[in-house]
Amino acid sequence: MMQGVIIIWFFRGRKHPSLVCTAPGGSVVLQQQLEKSTVNQAVLSALGSSDLVTSSPCSLIDERLGLGAFEHFAGILSGYLYVKVVWDLQENKIHFINYSKYSFHSDYIALEILSMSEDELLEEIDSFNQRVYLDSDRRFYLGIIALHKREKRKIFTLETVEIDNMNDQMVQSFYSAVKEFLDPLIPFYFKPANHLQEQFIKKIDAALVPRLLHHELFAYNDFLALNEGKTQGRIRWFNSTQEFQKNLDSIQWFDIVVMKKVPENVPRLAGIINASHTTPLSHTNVLATGWQIPNCIQLGIEDEIINQQLDGKWVDYQVSVKAKQIYLKKIATPDPLPQTPSWSSLVVKMEEPETSFSPISNLTLLRKEDRFRFGTKAAHLGELFEVLKSGSSKLIDFYQIPRPPRPNLMPYLLKFFKTSSDQDLKQKLDAFIQKNFAVPKGIAIPFSIQQKFLQSQPQIQQQIGKLKMALELNAREIEPICVRLQQMILSSTLSKEFENEVRYHLNRTLLEVENLVVRSSSNAEDLNDFSAAGIYESLNHVTTTDKVFDGIKKVWASLISPRSVRMRQQVGISLDDCYMGVVIQEELPVQMGGVLVTSNPMNRDDFRNVYMNVAIGSVNQVVDGSEDPYQFLYNVVEGGGRTLSLGKANEDLSWEYKQILQKIAFAGKFLESHFQEINKEQTPVDIEWAYSQGKIYILQIRPYAR
Repeated sequence: MMQGVIIIWFFRGRKHPSLVCTAPGGSVVLQQQLEKSTVNQAVLSALGSSDLVTSSPCSLIDERLGLGAFEHFAGILSGYLYVKVVWDLQENKIHFINYSKYSFHSDYIALEILSMSEDELLEEIDSFNQRVYLDSDRRFYLGIIALHKREKRKIFTLETVEIDNMNDQMVQSFYSAVKEFLDPLIPFYFKPANHLQEQFIKKIDAALVPRLLHHELFAYNDFLALNEGKTQGRIRWFNSTQEFQKNLDSIQWFDIVVMKKVPENVPRLAGIINASHTTPLSHTNVLATGWQIPNCIQLGIEDEIINQQLDGKWVDYQVSVKAKQIYLKKIATPDPLPQTPSWSSLVVKMEEPETSFSPISNLTLLRKEDRFRFGTKAAHLGELFEVLKSGSSKLIDFYQIPRPPRPNLMPYLLKFFKTSSDQDLKQKLDAFIQKNFAVPKGIAIPFSIQQKFLQSQPQIQQQIGKLKMALELNAREIEPICVRLQQMILSSTLSKEFENEVRYHLNRTLLEVENLVVRSSSNAEDLNDFSAAGIYESLNHVTTTDKVFDGIKKVWASLISPRSVRMRQQVGISLDDCYMGVVIQEELPVQMGGVLVTSNPMNRDDFRNVYMNVAIGSVNQVVDGSEDPYQFLYNVVEGGGRTLSLGKANEDLSWEYKQILQKIAFAGKFLESHFQEINKEQTPVDIEWAYSQGKIYILQIRPYAR
């Protein structure tokens, strides 16, 4: 019996495809025309073979999509396989698309079904999208079939394109049509693509259209790439936080730490692997993104480490969004061990601060340029007051950027505000910002006051001199000197003049406020190349003036904590160049809070969606990673959102809260646009926010490392 490999070519305009059999040596031994059904059976047979060569059909039409064919046709995103499907209602045919041939539904439909040229498609892409995604009498239904594992069983899900506005009858028809061509032994569910679909899917009998929500599948997703990359390093597996803390001093820059959830005080290292679900926006993961080290979630990784005896061994480690799992391969231990990390030559450029005397200021009086005197956090809050009050011509910049084939995204923004007039858009945008958003009132203490305090303490100055020398020599005494310095600052007495000045401003700005927040505002944080997420002190629930003074000293002392000193040293930031301001703000009774980044950390090429972590009551559990928050993606082009995870909650947020999140998502893109530097590439921002008493309060805004 002849053994070989089947290759199929589909030629547009030909009635029947060609079947070509090649022997293992590569010579063609047979070529003939076959009826389509015969070809498709041959395709299915061939696609189950490990000998299939790269050449393959661009689609499978009106034939069952076996598991072998599915895996060959599939693309990979966020660790799962998926195949794109088109139902042509006019011809009543189901098309399963080979991802390697066509990564977009539109390209396949235009080129293979409608016989359009690529230029014709580009010229009418907007009207084309209108016809296939939004028209009620459309010819094509578009979807994605994904393969998941749930409780060790394979399942298929059908999901429409995110912006699709199919109603319940359309979804039911689409599901039924596709189901006829899938393996009946593999359970098949509909997965709503957004919150609107979650609402109307309730109208359909679950026996007719079984459904699984995205967050129900999230818990079974055993791999998520948090930051792509590859490295070589030594595996360090810790069973608990206590074990990690006990061995903290032994962690080297070339280590790859593996834990259920890596703590936020992890030193700079080569890689991170979380063995349980976490959020991309925890301090640990924000640091990993800024350090540009591979970082992921891989459930069950501890079993692989134990079985392959990887703990303490050197490995190749790679993370990719196009992979189904991480890549780990044991390698020989380098001899000798590498002495310096690749980032040791990195030097973060610091702007020259201004330390001549500046008075304590109301936040409303600060602007972006005041970061030289008060720190980035305080200056950005002051700038926000002005933007919310007076608007900004830059708010819509993101929507004016050409995104081929579209000249810009302005039509979508006009649609969101239900207007066709540019002038009306400005008025509605300003009204939207002013009605929905605010900044908690507060005051800012400049760098100059911290410097005056330090210079008035001879013993502290002497200890700072010792620390500088220890840093130059990279001596072992760095940590004890830092600890001693912090103790000296905390035990020092503030001048009566300074205390009276603080009391005056608190009475003038925050007299009726019961609870305060005392925050850091350094010139060595919130930088494009150095986020410093979580390394400086912030204090909540401050209720008395004495506690305010204690909080100020704690914030000042955090500038010389062992961890912050080490992290700055690693990127070439000198102690002489570091200054600390302080922000004192009203603490609000929070109904809902969270963190928004104006990008999709799980797909950096996705310009439509922003990512959000949300908690009921407190923002702190989001940023410190202590609890698993709600996770959402929100579309800031066509609108709409979807719930990725419920975290520790038992049920999803209400529709009312989800509408608030949509407003926050759009506002995030507006604020990102305003805070972009002139002639700089569009950079995402990280926004901490809280919803209280009908208003959305912006607590801080800073660059987000990509």
